[in-house]
Amino acid sequence: MEERQELMGVVSKGSHTSQEYRTAYILLNCDEGENGEKITGQQISRVLKVSARMIDRAKQRFIEEGFEACLGRKPQSRTKAKKADGELEAQLIALSCSKAPDGFARWSLRLLAEKVVELKYVESISHETIRKVLKKTSSNHGK
Repeated sequence: MEERQELMGVVSKGSHTSQEYRTAYILLNCDEGENGEKITGQQISRVLKVSARMIDRAKQRFIEEGFEACLGRKPQSRTKAKKADGELEAQLIALSCSKAPDGFARWSLRLLAEKVVELKYVESISHETIRKVLKKTSSNHGK
């Protein structure tokens, strides 16, 4: 009963994430309530426009991990180590400011990525990582 009141509080007031609202509505509709009426998972998925699998996951998480864990997000377990540290950034900026290779008017992101690997600054790096590093700097490397 106490959890039901808290779920009603989530859907009726305050600022919550869309995931919290959705999970609260799923759990409220899965509860039989005081009248003993039960709504099927198909009906819930049709009304809330969510998959039946999402409903099953919400119920399972509620049973296994509890009420508070069910409403909150799971902490991210994957964390990637940054490839571009300060030293690599400095080398990359110096390289991008240098003269472009023969046959090219200026450095492209892909050329920079290839050259950084060729010079053995890193084992591998994508042009997207190069773009992010150069975007952080305030200088314009294209001119």
